[in-house]
Amino acid sequence: MEFSNLKTHISEGILTLTISRPEKLNALNQQTMDELNSCFDWIYSNSEIKGVIITGEGEKAFVAGADISEFLQMNGEIGRELSQKGQDLFFKIENCPKPVIAAVNGFALGGGCELALACHIRIASENAIFAQPEINLGIIPGYGGTQRLTSLIGKGRAIELMLTSDKIDAATAFSMGLANHIYSLSDLLLKCKELMRKIIEKPPVAISMVINAANNAGSAEGYPIEVKNFSKCTGTEDFREGVTAFLEKRKGVFIGK
Repeated sequence: MEFSNLKTHISEGILTLTISRPEKLNALNQQTMDELNSCFDWIYSNSEIKGVIITGEGEKAFVAGADISEFLQMNGEIGRELSQKGQDLFFKIENCPKPVIAAVNGFALGGGCELALACHIRIASENAIFAQPEINLGIIPGYGGTQRLTSLIGKGRAIELMLTSDKIDAATAFSMGLANHIYSLSDLLLKCKELMRKIIEKPPVAISMVINAANNAGSAEGYPIEVKNFSKCTGTEDFREGVTAFLEKRKGVFIGK
């Protein structure tokens, strides 16, 4: 697909999705949000795409927040609409049945941090910086950040980061569980693709069921959803292939059915 602020490239079933507003450090304006929404509709429906890697254009920023110039005319009603729009988009990313990796290549601030949080896995470059600095504008994270950050690193740490607006480097993010791995900037996409290739070799239905169950962890529905998803997997051809391949001591060949 063609976009103004996104670049897309598919290779070996992996879509590399690059947010491309380098002059604005890839800040999320409304056009970019709309394009991301359309892009994920395409990702959901495109059987060629098995996994997604999201990154930012250049070496300075993944996404350095929302485009603050668009906030000048904001009031309560516009703020409600903006927050809901951001949450709906990031829910679409979080609930994508295909694995989504954030390749965090520099600043992931505000909405950029929230975008990374919505991805299933976060891999950081050595120069990555994470922060939720919305408090400095007199607002709070509105695209799901208060919820996902708390779930990922714990209530005390999350509240401290959101109230102080402190920036944390890649090593600190890794120690908190915010980043899964850290690599040099030059190796970041290579390592993300290596991990994605390893993941998408697995049965696609089981991949989607893991994502769905994990997204409901901590809720009252989490355990029943695990039972339901386990049951769905056992009715697939890939389940029978996986068991047979294990017993025959060979690598399974999975077709997504």
